Order: sequence, then structure tokens, then C-alpha cells
Amino acid sequence: MSSPKKDQNTGFFAAMTSGLSMFSNAMHRSVNGLLGYEGVEVINPEGGKEDAEEEAQRGRWKQEERDSYWKMMHKYIGSDITSMVTLPVLIFEPMTMLQKVAELMEYSYLLDRADECEDPYMRLVYATSWAISVYYAYQRTWKPFNPILGETYEMTNHGGMRFIAEQVSHHPPMSAAHAENEHFTYDVTSKLKTKFLGNSLDVYPVGRTHVTLKRDGVVLDLVPPPTKVNNLIFGRTWVDSPGEMIMTNTTTGDKAVLCFQPCGWFGANRYELDGYVYNAAEEPKILMTGKWNESISYQPCDLEGEPLPGTELKEVWHLADIPRNDKFQYTHFAHKINSFDTAPKKLLASDSRLRPDRYALEKGDLSKAGAEKSSLEERQRAEKRAREAKGQKFKPRWFDLTDQVTPTPWGDLEVYQYNGKYTECMAASDTSSSVEEVDIKSIEFNPWQFDNLSEE
Repeated sequence: MSSPKKDQNTGFFAAMTSGLSMFSNAMHRSVNGLLGYEGVEVINPEGGKEDAEEEAQRGRWKQEERDSYWKMMHKYIGSDITSMVTLPVLIFEPMTMLQKVAELMEYSYLLDRADECEDPYMRLVYATSWAISVYYAYQRTWKPFNPILGETYEMTNHGGMRFIAEQVSHHPPMSAAHAENEHFTYDVTSKLKTKFLGNSLDVYPVGRTHVTLKRDGVVLDLVPPPTKVNNLIFGRTWVDSPGEMIMTNTTTGDKAVLCFQPCGWFGANRYELDGYVYNAAEEPKILMTGKWNESISYQPCDLEGEPLPGTELKEVWHLADIPRNDKFQYTHFAHKINSFDTAPKKLLASDSRLRPDRYALEKGDLSKAGAEKSSLEERQRAEKRAREAKGQKFKPRWFDLTDQVTPTPWGDLEVYQYNGKYTECMAASDTSSSVEEVDIKSIEFNPWQFDNLSEE
């Protein structure tokens, strides 16, 4: 095995830019000239099986739909389109961004092991593998629904935890989430910044993720790499996340730095990552390598980053079995969190599962899904107008805006903090004998819980 080198990132972005530039130049004449759209790049990352012209005609849209959408979207090139564009429902999956956040909990047992582990460097191996594990799910090319302001998602019956997420801001779109079991607490304020580049979209995770391991009170801070969505309109859509993931133990100063390799020619290096766990003196202690869509392994190393004699590469995580030919490329866990099996007995009416547009899309009724989506968006705008007319201000129910502003590589972030009220609410319902048995599937979606809440 060839181990990753400490200077592996030297020239990384230059090499990535050069490779993509050469490919773009080679494809520009044959593909973009054929399509008649200058500056639109069409790439098949797997390569070899189809020529560029045939690949350019692939995708989930009909030709006339793509042409129409391109005419509408080209004026946004170079802009952040996070919340300024209404997208057609045919590119969506029957899931919201809040549920997408919850997908990170599929392999939460890795955080349990991190908490149980006494070796400070293996803690980071487990915790970083947990952060990597979600990237298989993140490569799905369907777009999740943007949550309505005040919308929530709840998850129980998984790893002994309770998970709650809430849409805390609409402009800019921001979510906050909290999860907890006997081993760890997880807190995130999520805010995405995008840059539309024509046929691709750069996504920058302007967010803050903290994990607290309960046994020793260790606090871990995560900075994920950016993501690039390729072939949004023309060609086969695919996702790549080139860059560094950094997991820092803020208690000790130890950290893991992993490099997600960019997809090269004909899919070369796609999915691959490697890096090290360093001590506070920035000396490598454990090397990590693998593919984010298959498995991650680790091995103790010397100060030069080379594997220690007498040690072997050991697997720490591998992808669970996945459904074959699933319509939305869901994992078994994605189906689980989209069902009511993981819902608490007393489900909030604001829960994402209850959205009528999401449900209609799940049933394959695109026409109804589109109409319901438009209705929800218009109701959200109407509620905002009513609130502003009354001088009222939206205030999240389960999270509080703090005075803390955290710097990130892509901009400053206002931090929301879990206020504990959801835990109290669920504890009360669990112990109450007067809670009526209700068919939660029949609950009407209602995130509009703040109509009469004024700032006092």
C-alpha cells in the first residue's frame, strides 16, 4: 500500500483546476458546440462507455424542459441561488433538508465507540469516519425540499437517541439540529452558500458542527469540504466533494485532516480520500485512507507518516447494504427516516414527513406535488406579510439565537443553540397517561406555530 504523504495537498487545487480546465477545453468543441450553449460543461465521470454527444442528451429532463430552464437560469450565473430561485418539482426527492441532516446519524454507533475509546487518536478515527460515512447519501443527485420556516423533523428509535431539527431562518435559509444519547450530544447550525456556474453548482457548507463525547467531556469541531454538483441541466448529474475535512478535538488540540480527492479523467480518484490524525504538536499518529462510498481504514504511523512496522491496515467503517435499483437512490436508512417508524408517538404537526408536496412526490404524483409545493411557498410568504404587518418577529421554538458569531472558511455564521424545551416536551408526553392515540399519518402539516407570537 502506498501511504498518503504529508505534502499531498501541495498544488492540490492547482492540479484540480488544471485537470478540469484541460477536460473542459477538450469537450467544449464537441459537446457545447453540439448543444449550442457556450460555457456549459458536460462530463461523464465514469467515462468510457458512452461518447460525449450521447451523454449530453442524458438526464432526467426532456430536451424542451432543459432548454426552457436554461433560458431562465443563465442570468443567475455567478450568483448565490440558495433561496432566490423556484425550482421545478421534477428534480426533487421526497425528503427535506432537515431529513438530509438526520442522515448523518445512520452510523452514529461510531460516535458511541469514540466515546468509549480511551486512545485520544482512535477517538478521532471513529469520529471522523462517522463524519465521512454520510457522503454516500450526499451523492444523490435529487434535490431535497427546502424546509418551510418553523418546519421540524424528529427521529427516535435509532441508536437510543432523540433527534430534532428546525428551520430557524428563511432568508438566509438556516437549520439547527440537536441529537443526544448516552454517549454523545450533537449540535449543528447549518447554512449553505451556493455559486451557480451554469451547468454546475458549488455548495459551501457555512455551518458549525459540535459533538460532545459525554464520558470525558471532549468537544469535537467539524469543518467539511465544499461540494460541487455537476451537470445540473445537461448530461448525467453527479456530485463531487474535493477538498479537506478537518475534525478538531478542541479540548486537546489533536485533529484529523483528510483530503477528498477530486474526480479526474474518466472517474480517476473519484471517491478516494486519505490523511492523518495529528497530535497537538501536528505530528502524524494514525493514517487514514479509503473511499467515501465504500469503506475507511486506519493504521498507526511514524513521524514521517509511514506505517509502523508490525502494524496492519484495519477497517473502521464500511457501507451498509443498499437497495438495488432504488428509484431515488435511497439507502435503507433513508427509507427509515422518511417513514413513521422513527417518529415519536406524539409527532409535531410541523414535521417534514407530513408535508403534502413531499408525500405526493413519494407517491409519484408530480402534478400534485408541484401544486402543493407552490401552495406551501405562497402560504409562507403570506404569513411573513401578516407577521410584518403586526410588527411580530419569528422566533424558533426549540433553538435560541445566541450572540456568538463563528468564522468559517466561507463566511461568518450566526449560531443557534438548543434550548432543551423539546426534551422537556417529549419527556412530558412519554410519562403522560392522557395522551390520546392518534394516527400520526392523518395529522395536517402545520409549521405555522408563530402567528400570534410577538416579541416581548
